[in-house]
Amino acid sequence: MEKLEPFSFSKRFEGVPLIGSAFAGEHPGLIPLAFGFPYPDSFSIDELAESSVSALRTAGTEALQYSGGPGQKKVLEWIRERSRLRSIHVDTDHILITSGSNQGIDLVARTLTDPGDAVWVDAPVYFGALRAFYLAQTELTAFPVDDQGLRVDVVEEALIEAAAGKRAMPKFIYVLPNYHNPAGVSLSVERRKKLAELAYQYNFYIIEDDAYVELNFGGEFLPSIYSFGPERVIYMSTFSKIVAPGIRMAWVISDPEVLSRIKIVKTDGLTSVFVQEMISRFLEKVDFEAHLKPLVEGYRLRRDAMVNAIHEFFGDEVSFEKPEGGFFLWLTFPPETDTTELLHEAVKAGVSFVDGKSFYLEDKPTNNLRLAFSFCDEKQIREAIQKLAEVYKKQKNAVR
Repeated sequence: MEKLEPFSFSKRFEGVPLIGSAFAGEHPGLIPLAFGFPYPDSFSIDELAESSVSALRTAGTEALQYSGGPGQKKVLEWIRERSRLRSIHVDTDHILITSGSNQGIDLVARTLTDPGDAVWVDAPVYFGALRAFYLAQTELTAFPVDDQGLRVDVVEEALIEAAAGKRAMPKFIYVLPNYHNPAGVSLSVERRKKLAELAYQYNFYIIEDDAYVELNFGGEFLPSIYSFGPERVIYMSTFSKIVAPGIRMAWVISDPEVLSRIKIVKTDGLTSVFVQEMISRFLEKVDFEAHLKPLVEGYRLRRDAMVNAIHEFFGDEVSFEKPEGGFFLWLTFPPETDTTELLHEAVKAGVSFVDGKSFYLEDKPTNNLRLAFSFCDEKQIREAIQKLAEVYKKQKNAVR
């Protein structure tokens, strides 16, 4: 056989980081605080099994075809009704089912932009979105986040500069408004309103990635950004956090004109029509509020376990905003701490997390890290935080 010549792959891969493996394969005994996964007992196995069988027995011939069965309409109706809780009032022709939220982000990015177009994000920002925007070959600019979410005042200053020709106007701004990944904070109502106003004034879109909205520990739901600007907001949410991520089902809500263009980019056709059939039966079978309540309580208990352990083992060495929902806690260390170096030592000690630099555009050390409280139980969380504190203090003393 002749020796193969090197192959020239697409240049769009250059500079795109691969994030999220979290050392799972290399260290099987690791306590994975890097994993933004639902905890295993959160899955309604019996109800999902019954729903799958029902879908096969009653709609199998249709559900296994390309075009699928009647369950698709039922899923759209459920999403339409549920969205009213976010002050989103739309018909089902405003909703598109996607294979997970990441597909939605990717589709919208490629629909709204050409290579070289400007896209604005927050900092820190969800690394899955960053990857999609890199692959779309957009030019990224990041804006700071505080305890009330994205600094919309700083965004407005940049928009004024763009209008004056001093920088490129963004095609869209990406925002994760509720229980931010990784920062854990929520965008205030005032900032939601202002951001929507700016989108109309300067003619850009907002991608509102609302993956964690249902996981609310306090019972207070804020109105969506979409509710303040439906013509300039593309809203997304998912079944991953409320049913199971393995079903790969999420949705996009937008104007039908926008969705018609997204469907052109969406080359896989209809999304998992059998899974939609199964989920439609699941949603009919369960009392959704009763299904959701223990799920949210499970995450709240894990959040509390992590917060208490951080106070116990770190004291005032670190700072964080206590998240009121979602999966994550964003921990800030003294400025001299390099959390990438800390990660390598923590893995040796048996605990993982995601270092802060994975959530920024600049490839440089940071003193932040993301901890996921969603996957491990309270005992594991306490043990992991204790190990992490020991590693940190050892590293800190070694520098002195």
